[in-house]
Amino acid sequence: MAHWLCHRKLQTTTETFVKSFSKANAVHGRDALAKHIYARLFNWIVSSINNALTSAVKQRSFIGVLDIYGFETFDVNSFEQFCINYANEKLQQQFNLHVFKLEQEEYMKEEIPWTLIDFYDNQPCINLIEAKLGILDLLDEECKMPKGSDDTWAQKLYNTHLKQNAYFDKPRLSNKAFIIHHFADKVEYQCVGFLEKNKDTVNEEQINVLKKSKFDLLLKLFEDEEKTKVSTNKFSGTTGKAGKAQKDTKKTVGLQFRQSLHLLMDTLNATTPHYVRCIKPNDLKTPFTLDPVRAVQQLRACGVLETIRISAAGFPSRWTYQEFFGRYRVLMKQKEVLPDRKQTCKNLLEKLIKDQQKYQFGKSKIFFRAGLVAYLEKLRSDKLRSACVSIQKTIRCWLARRKYLRMRESAIIIQKHVRAHQARSYVKFLRQTKAAVVIQRNMRMWSKKRCFLQQRSAAVTIQRVWRGHMARKQYFKLLHEHKAVVIQKAVRGWLAKQRFRRAMEAVVLLQSCVRRMMAKKELKKLKVEARSVEHFKKLNIGMENKILQLQHKINEQVSFVGV
Repeated sequence: MAHWLCHRKLQTTTETFVKSFSKANAVHGRDALAKHIYARLFNWIVSSINNALTSAVKQRSFIGVLDIYGFETFDVNSFEQFCINYANEKLQQQFNLHVFKLEQEEYMKEEIPWTLIDFYDNQPCINLIEAKLGILDLLDEECKMPKGSDDTWAQKLYNTHLKQNAYFDKPRLSNKAFIIHHFADKVEYQCVGFLEKNKDTVNEEQINVLKKSKFDLLLKLFEDEEKTKVSTNKFSGTTGKAGKAQKDTKKTVGLQFRQSLHLLMDTLNATTPHYVRCIKPNDLKTPFTLDPVRAVQQLRACGVLETIRISAAGFPSRWTYQEFFGRYRVLMKQKEVLPDRKQTCKNLLEKLIKDQQKYQFGKSKIFFRAGLVAYLEKLRSDKLRSACVSIQKTIRCWLARRKYLRMRESAIIIQKHVRAHQARSYVKFLRQTKAAVVIQRNMRMWSKKRCFLQQRSAAVTIQRVWRGHMARKQYFKLLHEHKAVVIQKAVRGWLAKQRFRRAMEAVVLLQSCVRRMMAKKELKKLKVEARSVEHFKKLNIGMENKILQLQHKINEQVSFVGV
């Protein structure tokens, strides 16, 4: 993009070469590209909103809001201010047509006495800008010239309009500026930069770079342009030269602006406009500060002062006979209403307003001077207020009587219900008294019976407990006697066993003593025998046998180990 902002591709019949730009041309090319992207973005936003608002129902009417350009005049005014003030001239002409011309034409159509009032008509200034050989035509012509410049264009303007047109003038100290007498004020425009800003300096190479962007929205902005080019190429036919000539033909910015402005004016002329004029109190935008000179200047520039003059001299308020009758029917009596609505309205106005210069009767409408409708509205308001007071009086009387009757009916109903409640309460009291006597009787009977039953149960319980106690006492007595017999039996048996055991022990002791004596005697005898030779032999025989047994065991063990 930086390369194609500083260079341009030029194509001839035989070759194509790249030419570098000067710094000023590169800056203009950059600004033109930015404006082109902005215009694409603006058109995309508008089309997106319109598509979102599109309805399947057939459109019969619409409401449009136009925020018009403000008239601009600065120390240095260029092509932008020229286009803005040109649009203001067209819109002011439409305003004059709607407010002044149509207003007076309606007076003439209704055939009421009226003297035409002259007002400022800015058609000559518009012709200076857009007519044949006007400023825009000369600018487009100079843009097509190979060596066209701002200076040569300024000289053409001086030669064409300086002496022929009263709305065109030349500054005394400059040959590169011109002055236009607009409806609001004289504005001096500097010619420097007009040609560059009017040319379509956006190169195809720059557009191709944008179409290769990775930003989706930027691609979407130039999508419609690509489709338009494709359809144009198809429509151009097979002739290559015709297609190339059509491709090379580009609209200048001034021509595009003029065509767009004409479409806007056609739309405004086909609708019923309403105006809201905004007055800037001061240029510094400070609160609670009003610059009278600046405010009057804006009022004069907007044509408001002439509007006020026509409204003061004319009839700003108007009603059709049917609308007037429907609005001010309340001011008439029933006998004053005639089948002819026009005659009925005339009779009413002659009765209410003595000065016949304050209103006029047309063919289909009644025209009123300023302030007269407010007077009629006051009469209507007073009449309605009187009727409202009467209606309120009657309604309030009806409401008060209705409220009284409701209160009386409510009091009777309340008394009836209170008395019934008292009677029911007395009957309830009697029933409760009788029920209390019955309850007391049954309660006392139940209490006595319960006391008797408790006493009888207590007596039976005492008897049962006493008898049980006596039976247990007798049982324990028998049990003690039985246990005493058992104990005596056991004791007597133990004592007998003790005597028997002592007797047995004495016998055993006696036997053991006898046996001990006999054993001692036997022991002495054995000791004597042991000392003899025979005794030793017996002992040796025993020893030999034991030795043989041991030898035999040793042999067996040795043989067992060998195996």
